[in-house]
Order: sequence, then C-alpha cells, then structure tokens
Amino acid sequence: MSRNLETAVLGVEAPFGGLTLGEAGGHVRALNGDRAVELTVGFPCDGFVEELTARVREATSVEEVVVRTKIAAHAVPPQVQRLEQVRNIIAVASAKGGVGKSTVAANLAVGLAMDGAAVGILDADIYGPSVPRMLGLEGERPRSADGKSFEPLRAHGLQASSIGFLVDTRSPVVWRGPMVTQALMQLLGQTRWKDLDYLIVDMPPGTGDIQLTLSQRVPLAGAVVVTTPQELAVADARKGIAMFRKVNVPVLGVVENMSAHVCPHCGHAEALFGEGGGARLAGEFDLPLLAQLPLSAGVRAATDDGRLVAPSEPDQGGDYRALSRAAAARLAGMARGAKTAFPKIVVESD
Repeated sequence: MSRNLETAVLGVEAPFGGLTLGEAGGHVRALNGDRAVELTVGFPCDGFVEELTARVREATSVEEVVVRTKIAAHAVPPQVQRLEQVRNIIAVASAKGGVGKSTVAANLAVGLAMDGAAVGILDADIYGPSVPRMLGLEGERPRSADGKSFEPLRAHGLQASSIGFLVDTRSPVVWRGPMVTQALMQLLGQTRWKDLDYLIVDMPPGTGDIQLTLSQRVPLAGAVVVTTPQELAVADARKGIAMFRKVNVPVLGVVENMSAHVCPHCGHAEALFGEGGGARLAGEFDLPLLAQLPLSAGVRAATDDGRLVAPSEPDQGGDYRALSRAAAARLAGMARGAKTAFPKIVVESD
C-alpha cells in the first residue's frame, strides 16, 4: 500500500467530533492492489458507515471501501482487576446534582448501542437511582439463577443494573459511605454482563469518598464530565476533572447540558443558565467540548416516560447521537497502555 494512499485515508475527517480517522485510532490496508482499502475503526459505526465510505472515496481514488469495527479493550492499571465480559468502562460524572448527568449517561449509552455496540449502563447513584425510570423499567426485578449473581435487565438495546431494581425506590436509602461503596462494587461485579463493548457508569454527584473509591477501584477507560453553563455548576465540574486526573483516569471531554432553552412553538433559543461555561471549562483543561445539549420539553418528557431522546426524538436525539460518536472516537484514539499506576499516597508526620 502506498504511503500517499494511507495518509489520504487516515487524514479523512470522521463525520463527528472533529477528529481524523488516524486521530481516532483507525487502521487501513490495501485490497486488490490500491484499488480498494479495508478501514478498521475502533468505534461503532453502523449508523454512518455509508457517510464514512463516501468521505474516503471522495478523498482518494479507491473503488471500494470495506469498513470493519474492532472495539479494543483499553489497558487498566495493574492494581485494578479487569471486569470480565466488559471491554471499556466510561464514567459519566458531574460532581454536582441537577445538571442532567443521568439523562446524558442514558442517551450516551443508547446512542452507542444504536450504532452497533454492545452496551450496558450501571446506575451508581445509590441515593437517587433514576436509570430504572428513564429506561422504562420501574418495578422490574432482576433474575438470579445461583443466588449470588443476577442478570441485567434489558431495555432500548442496553443491559442495565441499578440499586433501584433491588430496593423500594419510594423509600430513602439510609446507608453510610462504606455500605454504599460495597453495594456499588457488588452491583458492578455480580451483574452477569454479556460481552460488552462499553459499560457506562452513571456516577453519583460529588467528589468525596464514594466517587474517589469508584474512580480508583473500577477499571475506568475514560470519563465524560457534564456541566451546565452557569459558573456554580462549572466550579464543581472543575473539581470532578481534577479528581479524575489525580487518579489517572483520562477525561474524554466536557458536555454542556441545558445550553439553551428552545421554544417548542417558535424555535427561539434563550440561554437561561448563562453562556460559554462548558467551552471555558474545556479550554481551561485543554479538553474537547463534546456537545452542547439544549434544555427542551421534549427531552424532559421522553426521560420521564422511559423513552429516552436518542431513539424517540429524531431532531433532538441527533445531538446525543453526535455526543456518543465523539466520545467513542476519542476513546478509540487514546493510546493503548498509556494509563499509569495510581499514585502512591504517602502520609508524613512532623
């Protein structure tokens, strides 16, 4: 294969996220001389493979483009045991409640599934589990064949696990931190996940002991941080990014949720929570702004009804589909094995 052809193919911009195929970890080899190429990408692409092949043909003289998807498992530090049947775990965090993190996590997960990936979602918010309602699974209970592990529930093409499937969600969970951490690790390890490309973890708000323990004990491949434009939310999201960096978890990017309210009658957009907070946060940490998502009555209604936005609202769901594709491409482009061991904490006395 000629170097010029390889450079041309890998220099094609993917249909999302502003990355080239090379930056997104793509590989290419010649077929039938240089008249056809096989492009291997590390992200799901069922929903846009035609657009992808058209871009490659436009940039080159090849007659045929064969696209294959190979979603690799990213390296984890030696102190953390990899979870069987799960290739990559992505945390969705905000460090602050009320910014729509769970809505983003659920639609990110379903967007990946719609593009052909095998995806699960773990609701790690013990005190306020919302995934059962968003997936239309309220009142459902998982099955256990051996009394020690249980099958994930399924909805919208996702495998799902939540404390909300195991307790009465009408009553508060009055547990101290160690109990919560133990429950989360049991949910993660005792759910019989089935050959997942991605497991999305909807993290609880905050940057305390629970969040830190999860970040250190769960083999995270990357994290997505959600904020609203206002400075109060940005200030907490800033702490969340700093936490992930302290434990060497790569942050894939920032999502600005509730970026503007869109009037359902006239289409007028108004920035109710200010402007530019997500972009400023991303710029401060040299991270991509993965998406700016609107505050919309349709999003609220779909979430409350257990329909989700990505599969049920084509116009508004496009923003979430673009987010899932950008996050997957960023993860695919990260160097395998680049993660280092967690820092050793040394306590010194005077």
